Amino acid sequence: MKAKLIQPGEFEPADHWYAKALNATIHPMISFFLHLDQERIIKRYCHLHPMVRPERLRELLKYKPKHFVWAGADLMHVTNERGKRQMVVIENNSCPSGQKSMPLLDDNKEQGGYRTLMERTIKPLMKGKRVPQGELAVIYDKNPMEASGYARAMADVFSEPVHYVSYYKNDTDPAVRIKDGIVYVLGADGEWHKIRAAFRYLTQSPWTRLPVESRTQIFNPIIACLAGGRNKMLASKAYDIFNSELEGSGLEILTPETIWDVGREQVPIWVRSLGGQAVVKNPYSNAGQGVFTIVNDQELEDFMKMEFFYERFIVQSLIGNYNWSSTSSKGRLYHIGTVPSSKGNTYVADLRMMVSYTPEGIRPLSIYARRAAKPLADHIEDGTNSWEMLGTNLSIKEGDNSWGSDTNRLMLMDRRDFNKLGVGLDDLVDAYIQTVLSMIAIDKMSSTLFNTKNKFRTRLFRSLDDDKALLDEIMIR
Repeated sequence: MKAKLIQPGEFEPADHWYAKALNATIHPMISFFLHLDQERIIKRYCHLHPMVRPERLRELLKYKPKHFVWAGADLMHVTNERGKRQMVVIENNSCPSGQKSMPLLDDNKEQGGYRTLMERTIKPLMKGKRVPQGELAVIYDKNPMEASGYARAMADVFSEPVHYVSYYKNDTDPAVRIKDGIVYVLGADGEWHKIRAAFRYLTQSPWTRLPVESRTQIFNPIIACLAGGRNKMLASKAYDIFNSELEGSGLEILTPETIWDVGREQVPIWVRSLGGQAVVKNPYSNAGQGVFTIVNDQELEDFMKMEFFYERFIVQSLIGNYNWSSTSSKGRLYHIGTVPSSKGNTYVADLRMMVSYTPEGIRPLSIYARRAAKPLADHIEDGTNSWEMLGTNLSIKEGDNSWGSDTNRLMLMDRRDFNKLGVGLDDLVDAYIQTVLSMIAIDKMSSTLFNTKNKFRTRLFRSLDDDKALLDEIMIR
């Protein structure tokens, strides 16, 4: 399918927000948080965490990523038996959704976060870059509501047309091709157009279609996916490496306990080591696919009967109810969950915090939350489907290239939904700091995977993630 040419002036808000978000009024606390300058955030965070040096935190919040320039972390609001509340990073995404779920911060700026990302992140980062002459494109394989919103905002911000093009993993005759590291797009006019910069919303194994070594400037580049933004295996290693660097600073990326490089036959051993409750993940999937919560023998048995394309998994400690969470070296964490409903039900919810680099530092961009389908039970009964109580992702895979969304479980940052989360200003600050730290860790891993000549270090990558099925997929140039 040929690309669609987006002209400046085509942005229509109704096309790029969920109906329930389009006319929602942002919660005053969210507005206050998003308007806080970094110095006030640093002052508050260091007041509550006196072991953190303000200058070190300031240095991190001013960090300029080389590769991973916009990110969206999924965080869980948890506590332990001593009542210590934390925001724990579940994963960080290199093509995060969020704009279509975010009420406008300013009613007079109807393009919301779409335009903000283009103005304060993408446009400044393109200045002075040595890239081939060419045009602009937005390339996507999921979430056309947001992808097209970015394309229209990009056309307005750059005052030039933008090629808006789908590129699915199983395309037999794609409208995108690569030559000498340069991206070309088949335009609406039937001609191939050289692309100088592409905003990428490819989420399904994007390394199979776009090159790691690219002369076209790509946001975010494929290396950000391989280094952790779409690779949970390397993300876990990146977090551990960066935590070692942070040692003594009072700062740390908080995650569930994670075991890497697990073959399928080893999964039961690690599940038992965590007390019989665990989360098993295909490291390269997203949108809630390839994640398996295991709380009993039946769920473990069901997992072991499945067939998988990739050869390696990660196993993480499971965060559930206090009575049935994993026992790990970090103790037992359990979900704080939503404020009990009128029926007394508490639901697991996660928080998506999207951030991006700006000339003033890494800043929050948008926030939303999602809750699980069924309430969190105090005790596990035989036949319980734990995913219905613990899984929060809204995406529903309907076909090879088709996705739906269960928006009934979407929780907006508006006057109605936000209060149900039981989250305060300091929790939002914690979520922001955790998102920034995990983003920096992945960006540093991205840089490590290139040599001084800006060539991908295949041998090093293999030593970190020796999964043949993945290695065979990666397009180098």
